[in-house]
Formats: sequence, structure tokens, C-alpha cells
Amino acid sequence: MKISDGFDARRLRPKGPSNWRFRFGAAIAALLATLGVLLAMAGAASLLGRPPALGELNATPLGSAMILAIGLLVLLLGVWLWRRCRRRARQSLELAMSPHLMKKHD
Repeated sequence: MKISDGFDARRLRPKGPSNWRFRFGAAIAALLATLGVLLAMAGAASLLGRPPALGELNATPLGSAMILAIGLLVLLLGVWLWRRCRRRARQSLELAMSPHLMKKHD
């Protein structure tokens, strides 16, 4: 079969949806993870005897432990959301496979 000069195979593929929502979600998730790291570091530093990083908010050991726990939870939430956004953004570019069968690139 002869292929004409004006043939473009990319026109045969349907145009996928834009993934700016997933990129924006991944950026928000990265900010959440950064905030979680900073909160966890402030709580851990206060527990180790350094001057309180957040003033009177974590001056007591219980407050420091709560700041550390909240920081770790925010970090886990940010990482989970980032991985989910990355998986959903790549999903439209690949074959329709179950998410747990995809290679772990995140």
C-alpha cells in the first residue's frame, strides 16, 4: 500500500484530555509534602531540646509531639496525593491497565 506524502499517523489517534488538573494537583501535593516535612522537623527539633520553632504553640513536649504527628500526617497525605495525581496523569497516555499492574515509577 502506497503512503501519500501528506499522511500523518498522529491524526488517527484521538486527542487525549488535557492533564493540567493533574499537574496542578501534583503541585499542591508537593507543597503539602513540603509543609509536612517542615512541621515534622519543627516538632522533632522542639522534642530534642532546641528552642521552640513555632513559639508557644510547641513549647510543651505534648505540643511538640502533636506538631510532629500532624507534620507526618500532612507529609503522608501529600505523598499519597502526589502519587495519585501522577498515576492519573499518565493513565491516559498508556494502555487501559489496572493501576496495580503498572510499573512503579513514582
